[in-house]
Amino acid sequence: MGKAKAPRRLADNEARAVLRTIRVSPQKLNLVAALIRGKKVGTALADLEFSRKRIAGTVRKTLESAIANAENNHDLDVDALIVAEAYVGKSIVMKRFHARGRGRASRIEKPFSHLTIVVREVEEKVEAA
Repeated sequence: MGKAKAPRRLADNEARAVLRTIRVSPQKLNLVAALIRGKKVGTALADLEFSRKRIAGTVRKTLESAIANAENNHDLDVDALIVAEAYVGKSIVMKRFHARGRGRASRIEKPFSHLTIVVREVEEKVEAA
């Protein structure tokens, strides 16, 4: 008995990795996610390796995890993978206070975000010569 297995949300030629509660604002993380969206995974990894953004290393780890999921869990060809989706979601925002002059205080917000990367296997196009 028990519950029936939930249907797979992704297509058979897709795999994903999710990283939650990253200590960076969604706006800054989306700049890095936009850098890799739609590219082949080899190119995307190289772009992240040489990016000067602080969060690029974390995004690279998540992309490597998605590639590993595709290879080990779904038997996809690593050389034929592209970054189909890379999207960012908002998470919690920690509120802190910063002491200011004349006994006042100002609010400091420390945002967190979520990152989801979906990789898809595509067939190589063969050109007739």
